[in-house]
Amino acid sequence: MKLTLSDEQARFGATLHDLLDAADVPAASRAWAAGDAVPGCAVWRRLADAGVTALAVPEKWGGLEASPADLVVACEELGHHALPGPAMETVAAVPALLAALGGAAAERWLPALASGEALATLAAPPWLPYAVDADTAGVSLLAARPAGAADLLASGSPTAAARLPGATGATGAIVARPARAAVGVWVGVVGEAVASVDPTRRLFELGPGEMLADDAGGAVGRALDLGALACAAHLLGAGRAMLETAVEYAKQRVQFGQPIGRFQAIKHALADVAVGLEFARPLLYAAAVTLTPRDVSAAKVACASAAHRAARAALQVHGAIGYTEEYGLGRWLTRVRALMAAWGTSSDHRARVLATLTAQAEPWS
Repeated sequence: MKLTLSDEQARFGATLHDLLDAADVPAASRAWAAGDAVPGCAVWRRLADAGVTALAVPEKWGGLEASPADLVVACEELGHHALPGPAMETVAAVPALLAALGGAAAERWLPALASGEALATLAAPPWLPYAVDADTAGVSLLAARPAGAADLLASGSPTAAARLPGATGATGAIVARPARAAVGVWVGVVGEAVASVDPTRRLFELGPGEMLADDAGGAVGRALDLGALACAAHLLGAGRAMLETAVEYAKQRVQFGQPIGRFQAIKHALADVAVGLEFARPLLYAAAVTLTPRDVSAAKVACASAAHRAARAALQVHGAIGYTEEYGLGRWLTRVRALMAAWGTSSDHRARVLATLTAQAEPWS
């Protein structure tokens, strides 16, 4: 198993880094948070020209049919620059889901995703109770178990749950999820907006519209694993960006007549961050090779933990300036906070690792 990037993948990552550096992503993020998606969509079109949106799309629908490792390279750079928009959904999860469904659904949307004409979002409770930027996405999908709507109820979205076919139980009640129930896929109907800790990730409830599949558990499970892998890469990239920002600031900020980067406490804190990020990286690459539930979950836990440590250390190194909106560190702080709970919490993924080790795991559990 190769746990390093090829020369071609390294060049691809460097190209994306340069593209995003030149695209003024911070300005696009501020506009996105204010409700203006035009600058952000312009950046997405440039990424589409570089092939990012076509990575997970099969060749027969105009895509590149790239490997999960290529997705990891792209998503790490998207996280490194805190790009606004439904990145994991557009680049990884929704193309994988549509490709697995095939037929009219794939023909209808995959060419537009590959070309960058549309962004995509997905709600799949309990891992994804809400859809990111559903007001901007051209493709919105809902994946859930139709019997009982327990996943939506348990995830805190009773309004959307009440719209699911066959929903039972009082609104707001937590109902036990039926074992081995079929997973359906619908075109999502955009509902109410939900407050998000990250202003560049606008959250929306999705209700069911046109049904695309009534028993797509395997396809949904693979899409969620690919999305969780992309989320892990995004977190790793965000952690790397915060480490770089903190190191640069520590070289410039002077106290007691010398840069704070010379203080042992600062050195140790940033060294711990660097070690955590480097230890998470092999798990991420291993998951990209195997795509097993255990490896994907292990990568999500490791990358989330490493990014969280990077966020804490970066904020401590920066002091009060780290809280200010003008400085920009908050773009990564809020992104990491949001993504730690997205695509399955660390507790969810640890439980799944345990289940696979004890042979108790079920698909999409």
